[in-house]
Amino acid sequence: MKTLKTYFNWSSGKDSALALHYLLQDERFTINELITTVNSHYNRVSMHGLRKELLIAQTKAIGIPASLIELPEMPSMAVYEQKMLETTSRLKKEGFTHTAFGDIFLEDLRAYREQQLEKQGITAVFPLWKKDTKALLNDFLDLGFKTIVVCANSKYFGEDFVGTIIDKHFIDNLPEGVDPCGENGEFHTFCFDGPIFKKPINFTIGEKVYREYNAPKTDKDSVCTTDNYGIWYCDLMP
Repeated sequence: MKTLKTYFNWSSGKDSALALHYLLQDERFTINELITTVNSHYNRVSMHGLRKELLIAQTKAIGIPASLIELPEMPSMAVYEQKMLETTSRLKKEGFTHTAFGDIFLEDLRAYREQQLEKQGITAVFPLWKKDTKALLNDFLDLGFKTIVVCANSKYFGEDFVGTIIDKHFIDNLPEGVDPCGENGEFHTFCFDGPIFKKPINFTIGEKVYREYNAPKTDKDSVCTTDNYGIWYCDLMP
């Protein structure tokens, strides 16, 4: 009997989809809500650049209640943490004891998540943790999931890469040093079909756009950094 009331931090991409699939097979957990951060300025999924309309279609196809955390463009850590606190406080009052993430091996990120959640008495779960990323991607594809690259770091990829549907040959064509799951932020995806969905999510490929950003400033920085990074985006249309 499932006893641990859990909410899932849904990114809309492949790692989230696989982690959610694993949890839905685990009798210890009941997944009662999906949570996604959205850039309120553009109405798109944070980091991924996915239109909110497609996110909503995706979560409806999964069939688990979903809610959004709306963030301003380039929020400070203080704003981000306050928004997250508001959400976790609400979920704690509703009886949630656990939350899950699709992280694989980013130690600092896991430690940060656990530290913040511990303040609310919520336990973090990481179904993909320390698993081999090549094996994870192959399992993802073998299970029948389908996903498309929606954004990619221009340090490794050009315009042609975004809009690629991932298949068994995908890993063989990655540049040296790029993680097969993009765990270091090399690329992000939109999962549009697979065993967790009642039906595929329909979309068409729109324009491809390049944007350049300043590296985020931390609390330890005395001045803004001048280091820039570029991201290629592929706009998907509902």
